[in-house]
Amino acid sequence: MTQPQGAHLVGSVNYDDAETTMRTAAGILGARLRRVPDGEVGTRFHWIMFQPDVLGQAEGIERVGAERIPFPAGIDARPLRIAEGADAAAIALPALGYAEAAAESYAVFMRLRAEGALPEGIRFQVSLPTPLAVISSFFSGDDRAAIEPVYTAAMLRELDAILATIPHGDLAVQWDVASEMGIIERAAGYGRVMEAWWPGDPFDGLVSRLAELIDAVPSDVEVGVHLCYGDAGEKHFVEPTDAANLVRYANAVAAAAARPLTWLHLPVPIERDDEAYFAPLAELTAGEELYLGLVHREDGVEGASRRIATARRVVPRFGVATECGIGRAPAGTTEGILQTHAEVASAW
Repeated sequence: MTQPQGAHLVGSVNYDDAETTMRTAAGILGARLRRVPDGEVGTRFHWIMFQPDVLGQAEGIERVGAERIPFPAGIDARPLRIAEGADAAAIALPALGYAEAAAESYAVFMRLRAEGALPEGIRFQVSLPTPLAVISSFFSGDDRAAIEPVYTAAMLRELDAILATIPHGDLAVQWDVASEMGIIERAAGYGRVMEAWWPGDPFDGLVSRLAELIDAVPSDVEVGVHLCYGDAGEKHFVEPTDAANLVRYANAVAAAAARPLTWLHLPVPIERDDEAYFAPLAELTAGEELYLGLVHREDGVEGASRRIATARRVVPRFGVATECGIGRAPAGTTEGILQTHAEVASAW
């Protein structure tokens, strides 16, 4: 069986620093990688859970509850609300932290590239959450609609700062899209989350929002989308029946965007090695590169190979990835997960 071509790292990697992440990933995967992330180290380790700490500093935004929620790394993940009498449009949000982290990690990227520790032509990957993820997770009711343009503008300022700091030929931007899939699937906790934004079917609004984020990335910068069903405790917020909703959403977003989507990443649940799951991929038109998240820590090369064999019956060309980031994988398993990628995928 011909191996899939290339491997993709979704973002988070279970190492303590960006240098270890990049050195190890490049050392194991080499020319299989077109992009390398910094591992989302530091406060980004738990994805968006540090954002309430950031947003809670703004005048006009309050924390909900008197007691902080116990959370690793000293993160206060209590929900947020707009203070009574505050004008949401006038709230000045602080820097969100993504541009600062990208600049610090890009300096490491440049040093490693100069040393020859990174493959020729590899880009530095910056993964960003969609604004909807933060808004839907930490605000509620009418506050969601009120804060959305404010937070979206803040995230676009982060993107602009990244674009101003990192040469475009070195940069790849990935939008992490999880909450949107929860809303589309009407998963528990997500099914009614959009009612404060607009009535009826939220699908078109979800499409237009993501398309606008893609178009905010200039054409000389690569842009990708990671669709996700969550990995809290290595569990999905809902188990997809098949890949149909992933394909429907990805195709609609790609059609709505003015610029091409460089790559698309889709998850594959560990128990799905049946053709029924992959069948909707026959209708996929989105993305110049496709990566299937069929590498799982629990069954390694054997399980990935089974899923690859089934996927190939439907879609002949794709690369491999895990379903989500591996930043919260058990300690000591990271190199084994990377090695699985290397064993089941060929170089570009």
